[in-house]
Amino acid sequence: MSGGLAKYLEKFPSVRVAVVGDYIADEFIYGETSRISREAPVLVLDFQRREVIPGGGGNAAMNAASLGGKVAAVGALGEGEAGRALCETLKRRRIDTSHLPADPQRVTPTKMRILAGGRNTARQQVIRVDHEKRVPLQAGLEEKVVSAIGRLAGGGADALIVSDYGLGVVTPAVRDAIQGAARKIIVTVDSRYAGDSFREVTAITPNEEEVQGLLGFWPEGGRLDEAGVALLERTKAKGVLITRGSQGMSLFERGAARRDIPIYGTDEVADVTGAGDTVIAAFTLSLAAGASMGEAAEIANRAAGIVVMKMGTAVVEMEELRKALEDGP
Repeated sequence: MSGGLAKYLEKFPSVRVAVVGDYIADEFIYGETSRISREAPVLVLDFQRREVIPGGGGNAAMNAASLGGKVAAVGALGEGEAGRALCETLKRRRIDTSHLPADPQRVTPTKMRILAGGRNTARQQVIRVDHEKRVPLQAGLEEKVVSAIGRLAGGGADALIVSDYGLGVVTPAVRDAIQGAARKIIVTVDSRYAGDSFREVTAITPNEEEVQGLLGFWPEGGRLDEAGVALLERTKAKGVLITRGSQGMSLFERGAARRDIPIYGTDEVADVTGAGDTVIAAFTLSLAAGASMGEAAEIANRAAGIVVMKMGTAVVEMEELRKALEDGP
């Protein structure tokens, strides 16, 4: 079956997808281990370089663009250095940032990771520092986001990805606009804390931890079906795709039996950072390209298997996914 799925990739370059939500700056500071500090029992690192990579909604947008989609970013950034660096990186991927204004009242959420290593040793993350200020959108910015969603759903996009990390962009008014868009185009939702608050969208894509947060139990064994059915009922979505780590994925659709998809590749992963963003990007592009929900989940599973073998916040390229699909099971 996998080889036949590659036909959908040919349509990805014609798919227009908007990504609305929280855009996060993943900052990586690389240093070489120097010595132990005299001031405290900590490592001293000689600074080598700094890198800012889009995370959150930015990573979903980057993955959609790397797979060939025409992507528009929708949200809000702060006016500081992190926001500017994030925006410039998106532009280099030819992502439309005209719906991603900077606001002096906001702070771009930033996750700073400091990685240390010697000349002949692999770099290891020694600490992560998060700068997250959960600030709802100001009225003017909220109106811009709502208007952008309406325009894109009215003819400027074929699909909408929601990347909601609970950092203030997805307000009740923005959620209403998203649900309105779902009556016109494909809408998929990846929400850290509130996946069941989105009604009648195309699909939601929670991981196991998010399912537990919504339902109060871990979705395994006999309770996996219970979880899928409960989320379909709560959201009235057409589908629920639960990502299950080393257990692969489980797809629930109305009127159909559960479909379990085993992991692609090895379960000895390198890094799961941002894997959910890769999943929803590949899944949504596939749906917009005409794939069934089951076919889209199979494609997304292959994309996830590729990206978890990469370190850090990474993307899957079109040719990597094509090869994975053409190689078969």
